[in-house]
Amino acid sequence: MTGLPVIGAQMTVLDIDRHRNWLFDHDRDLELAEFTMLDVLEKPDLFIEMAHQKLDGWNGRLSIHGPFSGFSLDTRDKDVRVVVQRRLSQALDVCARLGANQMVLHSPFDRWDADNQDNRPGAHAAHTEAIVESLAPALLRAEALGVELVLENIRDTDPAHRAAVVAVADTRALRLSVDVGHAFWAETVHDAPDVAQWVHAAGADLAHVHLQDSDGQADRHWIPGDGTLPFDAVFSALAETGAAPRLIVEIKNYDRIAEGAAHFASRGLAV
Repeated sequence: MTGLPVIGAQMTVLDIDRHRNWLFDHDRDLELAEFTMLDVLEKPDLFIEMAHQKLDGWNGRLSIHGPFSGFSLDTRDKDVRVVVQRRLSQALDVCARLGANQMVLHSPFDRWDADNQDNRPGAHAAHTEAIVESLAPALLRAEALGVELVLENIRDTDPAHRAAVVAVADTRALRLSVDVGHAFWAETVHDAPDVAQWVHAAGADLAHVHLQDSDGQADRHWIPGDGTLPFDAVFSALAETGAAPRLIVEIKNYDRIAEGAAHFASRGLAV
């Protein structure tokens, strides 16, 4: 054993066969991507059956990326919140049937929040509470299922905002995810904390990391090594947190997943 962390990846069920040897060789963590889509959530049976067949004999940790299109977790419209909660419930149905024990959700925070939500007394707390209220039924069910929801930074520019949601929810069913490419964009374009500081800020609550490369100017999802993201600093910060998050290569070109993981192995950062 090397003691180095093991890299996993996001892909669809249809991609498992071509990455089977790579995935199975270290029982690498896997995040399935298709359950973000409404059509799949409404009729998931075929994808679930294929996943069970293709992953027979694999003993890694399984995640899904949860739904996000068309809604935000901070909605205060009660009618819209019903739809949000239904989508989360559908995704937890999938977790239960797959045996997945983690689901990735998108943070609703953005630069406007960072600059304006303290303009009115109590506004920050009210925003946080709205998110927790939207998540409440899903968190109760996730606790019962043994699933952890992880809140990923998207347009966030302040890592403290998601941390506050986790603190208010006060359940191990809600933890944090850091997408290093999103954090690098926030650092480069919006003068947010550097990528390593996002990892440090998550600390022991860090349960999931999306690994992608970028030039910092946009959400590139390039293969690691093709951009300028400071991965050495990221992995140093990961070691210092003491957390053991799932390290998931999330790139646009699924054909190059193993190549992306090999970049970290070549630098002695991971297996």
